[in-house]
Amino acid sequence: MPKYDENQAECLIYTFKDGLLSKVAHDLKIKVGRVSVDVQPNALRAEFDTRSLRVLTPMKDGQDNPSALDDGDKAKIAAQIVSDVLHSEQHPSAVFVSRALKPRADGGYDVEGDLTLHGVSKAISTSTKKQGDRQVASFDLHQPDFGITPFKAMMGTLKIKPDVTVVLSIPQL
Repeated sequence: MPKYDENQAECLIYTFKDGLLSKVAHDLKIKVGRVSVDVQPNALRAEFDTRSLRVLTPMKDGQDNPSALDDGDKAKIAAQIVSDVLHSEQHPSAVFVSRALKPRADGGYDVEGDLTLHGVSKAISTSTKKQGDRQVASFDLHQPDFGITPFKAMMGTLKIKPDVTVVLSIPQL
């Protein structure tokens, strides 16, 4: 059965600003740089290297806004996420293991399983959609459910919402 790495699979994380100073902050599109997805009959296992995150671009009103941050700022933000939010030295990977992978008539799949992130395992349910030659799953993840304190600065007047959106895309099964 197929096994995909970051050359075929893509995992994006979208964060959303919050707080009194949110007008000066940025929503972010972040890419997980090292990914492994192993698909077996009726099963899926995915591993994500939490140390490999990089900020692709800031977002404004749901659209890429690449001129809002320079490469140095993006690198600094990614380093803060890796060390201060995800504590990647102690938790270098996130792992999803499915319990059920059921094809649907529309070409997508219903997926149920467990995600271990930041040392905490929680059940996750999502559905994939066929988009061109790819299967795409999108789900919201509530960071505190995994013991993660969302980023905040300036005494909490600038912060990231506790819910982030994760989008995983792999070649068509």
